[in-house]
Amino acid sequence: MDILESLKDKLIVSCQALADEPLHDPYIMGKMAYAVAEGGAEGIRANSVEDIREIKKRVDLPIIGIIKQDYEKSGVYITPTMTEINALAAEGIEIIALDATKLTRPDGSPFAEFFKKVKEKYPDQLFMADCSTVEEGIEAEKAGVDIVGTTLVGYTDHSKGDVPLEVLEKMIEAVSVPVIAEGNMDTPEKAAQALALGSHAVVVGSAITRPQLITKKFKDAIDK
Repeated sequence: MDILESLKDKLIVSCQALADEPLHDPYIMGKMAYAVAEGGAEGIRANSVEDIREIKKRVDLPIIGIIKQDYEKSGVYITPTMTEINALAAEGIEIIALDATKLTRPDGSPFAEFFKKVKEKYPDQLFMADCSTVEEGIEAEKAGVDIVGTTLVGYTDHSKGDVPLEVLEKMIEAVSVPVIAEGNMDTPEKAAQALALGSHAVVVGSAITRPQLITKKFKDAIDK
């Protein structure tokens, strides 16, 4: 069974903690991955080489890898340049995800131009395009990606206010490659609905792996 088929209709959990978050530590992310695997996750999305290496020690699950890196004068921060692609490819992970929005890349190139170079260098690697609109998903498919994700719906200025599940439904109709639901899948009901709409798989992150945000939801409800 190939990797994409193994993830069909499955839950992928994003185990990430940024430098300013309480759980920012590769060891903790490794344990987090182990915990979500115990709960039934069939895949992991992870940020940084250090976290990925630790996670691989703890679980034997397919990994969608990214490197978040900020560059001056660029709104693209998810695996934005060949430097990050190279680092992830060296780890031998199953899927590399990268920003496929129309935002300005660090080198100024449009996504299709950048991805052409990426695919030429790594023709056998699976790539997932993190998109914020249906149009970006269509363009990413034309560029040759293997998977399209709704990861950045609502996170770009040109997708502000868009509803992830609505964009997901339109994206599934618009492209022929697998579409993975990701981004604000913050309840079990939304995750299940995403799969019912035809999403290939669903990625859940903060609702499972960021206790400070989970706690705040309870605190806000109590305060009301």
